[in-house]
Amino acid sequence: MEAVLKREIILNKTLCRVMGVLTFVILTSLGAFVRIPLPFSPVPITLQTFFVLLSAALLGSNLGTISQLSYLLLGVLGLPIFTGAGSGLFYLLGPTGGYIFGFVLAAFFVGKFIKYGQNNLLVIFVLLCAGNLILLTCGVIWLKLLLGYEFTKLLSIGFIPFLPGDLAKALVAAIIYLRLKPRLKEIL
Repeated sequence: MEAVLKREIILNKTLCRVMGVLTFVILTSLGAFVRIPLPFSPVPITLQTFFVLLSAALLGSNLGTISQLSYLLLGVLGLPIFTGAGSGLFYLLGPTGGYIFGFVLAAFFVGKFIKYGQNNLLVIFVLLCAGNLILLTCGVIWLKLLLGYEFTKLLSIGFIPFLPGDLAKALVAAIIYLRLKPRLKEIL
């Protein structure tokens, strides 16, 4: 009983890692269903980016990337886990495809550099914002290839509308990360 009170429980770290990846696959999937359609954009605001950032921060580069690749793979294989209950390879050829690929790159980037943030909220927040920037840039590049719009139009439909929400999500993710960071060493 004393070990429980001191949190000195020995856990199977492999099982914890697998559960962490599965948890973020599920959370990213659920985040797709929290969506706000924008009448002027083919891309809705979702909660997915919050979970992408948090997965990378909490799980690190390898596991965070694996969680986002797993999300992408499950959606391509037919599970209706993309925004609007979409699925399949052809879904990735639509307007949100670039953002979904950006999930993987953002998770890799944030996971790789999160260790340099130490316990500094501002540094962690800036790092998560940089991850969001990568994600949004992938989305805008894909929209350019798909729709061929001018750069200013692309910014107005695929970048600028997402900034306020993404800043808020990055801040909340940074706070959650800093609160959970001490416990991560024990389980991952």
